Amino acid sequence: MTTRRSGHGPVSRLRAVPGVRAVSSYRREWLVKDVVAGVVLTTLLVPQGMAYAELAGLPPITGLYTTVLCLLGYAVCGPSRILVLGPDSSLGPMIAATVLPLVAAGGDPGRAVALASVLALMVAAIMILASVAKLGFIADLVSKPTMIGYMNGLALTILIGQLPKLLGFSVDADNLIGECAGLVRKIAEGAVVPAAAAVGVGGIVLLLVLQRFVPKVPAVLVMVVLAIAAAVVFDLGERGVGLVGVLPEGFPPFTIPQVGLSDLAPLFAGALGIALVSLADTISNASAFAARTGQKVHGNGEMAGVGAANLAAALFQGFPVSTSGSRTAVAQRAGARTQLTGVVGAALIVVMLLLAPGLFRNLPQPALAAVVITASLSLADIPGTVRLWRQRRAEFLLCFAAFAGVALLGVLPGIAIAVALSVLNVFRRAWWPYNTVLGRVPGLEGYHDVRSYPRAGQLPGLVIYRFDAPLIFANARTFRDEVRRLADADPRPAWIVVAAEPMTDVDTTAADMLAELDETLNAEGVHLVFAELKDPVRRKVERYELTRTIDAGHFFPTLEAAVTAFRLHTGAEWKAPTDGSSGSTGSTGSTGITGS
Repeated sequence: MTTRRSGHGPVSRLRAVPGVRAVSSYRREWLVKDVVAGVVLTTLLVPQGMAYAELAGLPPITGLYTTVLCLLGYAVCGPSRILVLGPDSSLGPMIAATVLPLVAAGGDPGRAVALASVLALMVAAIMILASVAKLGFIADLVSKPTMIGYMNGLALTILIGQLPKLLGFSVDADNLIGECAGLVRKIAEGAVVPAAAAVGVGGIVLLLVLQRFVPKVPAVLVMVVLAIAAAVVFDLGERGVGLVGVLPEGFPPFTIPQVGLSDLAPLFAGALGIALVSLADTISNASAFAARTGQKVHGNGEMAGVGAANLAAALFQGFPVSTSGSRTAVAQRAGARTQLTGVVGAALIVVMLLLAPGLFRNLPQPALAAVVITASLSLADIPGTVRLWRQRRAEFLLCFAAFAGVALLGVLPGIAIAVALSVLNVFRRAWWPYNTVLGRVPGLEGYHDVRSYPRAGQLPGLVIYRFDAPLIFANARTFRDEVRRLADADPRPAWIVVAAEPMTDVDTTAADMLAELDETLNAEGVHLVFAELKDPVRRKVERYELTRTIDAGHFFPTLEAAVTAFRLHTGAEWKAPTDGSSGSTGSTGSTGITGS
């Protein structure tokens, strides 16, 4: 009789699904808290879902479809207990920038929905494949300074784009400058609808005040209820204020979206940018809330969960989604314990669509604009930008460049610029790493940077040089030029000892450079010596056959061993530099004493 291996049967595979594990380990005492949290969360999900759908250039109802399906999809496949997914303010402009240029003249909403659903399918495929390939590290491609700049630009783009709706008119423009010009022109022409402006501005003030001083009160719900009441009491629809109107009754059927082949390339380009931003949001939010609840972050599992959420939304006329820090915080404050909170929220939205589709028919459009604008304000990080200016101007410039890319070129080019700047910044640091000369400081063990200790002692004829980076093709010339400059000092040093502990790698390009450099220096009576070279790097040096050129006796385990060997050969004694020492890498303090 054969026995099935444990862990490989269908039951074991089923138990590996996060939703199944959550059900099997669910505790009865969590039920009331999850249901209450789900009810509270729904008050935020409905208006935000509708508002972010319009931000993406889609009908408001699609925001509700998307919210329902992504919550259910993540509840089944997502590893986090309380992370909440849904339409997101940071993705809305990216979806609009991808979809709207492809929509036929006249703005057919059906085609826009189909394009957005295909976009969600592509995002799902990218996230699931990235999860299988364990590519969660891709989120690190965007550094924090460039992400701050990108989000600041996104916040400004959303703010300017929503102001016309807030004031009761529309602007037809393709970029931020055009929107700003159109906004000013329309205001000057008197296009502002006073009733719309009152609802919109009042909504923003109310949201900000409630969020600031009474954070436990569902600010969005309060504002929406008051806006609907004002629309009914003051008959705002007759005063030129746009209303949401009656939503379509029921729920959409399972739909496989269809688009033309010519649309796939631009959609895929947008999907890549959306997936990157969604991945960065997911990892950061998951890490933040896992730290609060004592859970572990499963980066690859989170990607799979977000992929499943996007897939579910795409098949029911939805659009791309991401995690939401604000909605997750609301769920947590309301007492959420598991993903049942999101399931309750999804169920309540479905009930509303089936039984009360006209519930939000009198909701003013400026109120939705107020929701989006207050969300955009939370995207901006002005204190973080100021801190970069004060602490590190180079990273502030990266931040500003990413901001300008979004503001001037658009949302999708902006994320491409942010990624490119982050990668180039890494390359820049590898290309021009910090390097310095070391000396001996009385009272301190070891050898120290002469820039920090200008009075550090030097051995005549010896230069200790530290290069703080892997030695690779990108910086091989920089290393060679610096060593050549040290060797050309007057008087010429006899040994240049490379403090190689920071060198975590030497590639073949750098190895060829070292061979040529050593031969050149030997002809001039200067010896290239290495100390503290890591064992893996030393093995690479031997594999490159560098020891044929560089004397095997010129590799030392420690700097002290190299210095002791030099002193034994030359009889040199330590001395302090003169008062005029600059402490630069060119100040070797050598006297020209030569050694073997």
